[in-house]
Parts: sequence; structure tokens; C-alpha cells
Amino acid sequence: MPKIDVLSADGKKVKEIELDENIFGIEPNENVVHLVIVNYLANQRQGTQNTKTRSEVSGGGRKPWRQKGTGRARQGSIRSPQWVKGGIALGPKPRIYTYKVNKKERRLAIRSVLSSKVLEKQLTVVDKLELKEIKTAKMVKTLENLKITGKTLVVLPENNENVQKSLRNIKGVKASIVDTINAYDLVKYDNLVLTEGSVKKIEEVYA
Repeated sequence: MPKIDVLSADGKKVKEIELDENIFGIEPNENVVHLVIVNYLANQRQGTQNTKTRSEVSGGGRKPWRQKGTGRARQGSIRSPQWVKGGIALGPKPRIYTYKVNKKERRLAIRSVLSSKVLEKQLTVVDKLELKEIKTAKMVKTLENLKITGKTLVVLPENNENVQKSLRNIKGVKASIVDTINAYDLVKYDNLVLTEGSVKKIEEVYA
């Protein structure tokens, strides 16, 4: 089983814990991670794009000029695509991009990324993150104590308004809870910070 140090908010080692090998110690499946991330991004698309075809634009009703004898190319309607303000040929129309991915694949993708974080030493575990009030400066100091720089995802076991609102003002940092984590966010952020409570909850959910 992989082991990791548990740090305090001051950056000092508190103890060492063992991580569940089935979640934090598997061989990462890059193909499944890619599949799930593409699905996640597709599901975020609104699909509201719309262009007007020649039947939807104004104008037309008669030929612009007679078929022969003018020296100009024959035209049937000013609503044709080649005309200014004409209809759009083969343009995008509203559609639904959403599709489903097997639940086992989604869970495998998350376990794969979590295992990658351990292998690449991008996972930090703290004993707890608590604030009596909303104070961004204190969370900045905590991240400095943990020697964490760059894009960081902080995962809490449950909603904590003071911590979440303190983190959201820090550039490149996102706060989330265990119930809402996804493979896209885990890959997007270079560093992953979990509380000891988050580790236990993840092991309960993804065991």
C-alpha cells in the first residue's frame, strides 16, 4: 500500500497514513481517462448555435433578373447562399452533445488520476483545514507552508463556507468537495490537496 505524510496547516509532519491501493495505487488507465474527459467536455456544451438557411432569411419571391440575355449569371433567388444576407449552406443548427459513459469507467478514470497524483508526487494530505472566518490571506499562508505553487485543487470532505470562500479568491486555486470531484478537474490542476477526512471519504465512495 502506498504511504503518504500527513501535514499540518503549518507544513509540519503530523503522521504517516496508508492509502487504499485500489484507489491510490493502481496502474493508471490513460485511455479511460481520455474517454471520460472528452465526455465531460462534451456534456458542458450548450449546443445553442444556430444559422439561418435560405428558407429562414428575408427576401426572395421572384427571380432577381430574367434567365437569359442580361450577360449576368443566372440567379433564382436573392436568398441563395452566394448572396449577401442570403441563407447559410450547411451551417450549424441546435443539437445536443450530451452522451453517457459507463459508471465503472468514470470511477476508474478518477482512481487512475488519483494514482497518477501519488506517482508524480502531486498529492498533499493535510490533517484538517479550518477557519473561524473568511480569510484569504490565511489560506495563502497555508499553501505557502505546504510549499504548494501553481494550479491547485483543494478537496474537502464536505462543504465548509469559510474555507471555500477563502480559497476562491486565490488565482489558480479551486475548492471542491468529495461528492463533486471529476476526472477533468483532477487532470486540469497540477496539485491536489486532500484533508485526512477527504481521503477517508474517497476510500469509502470509490472502494
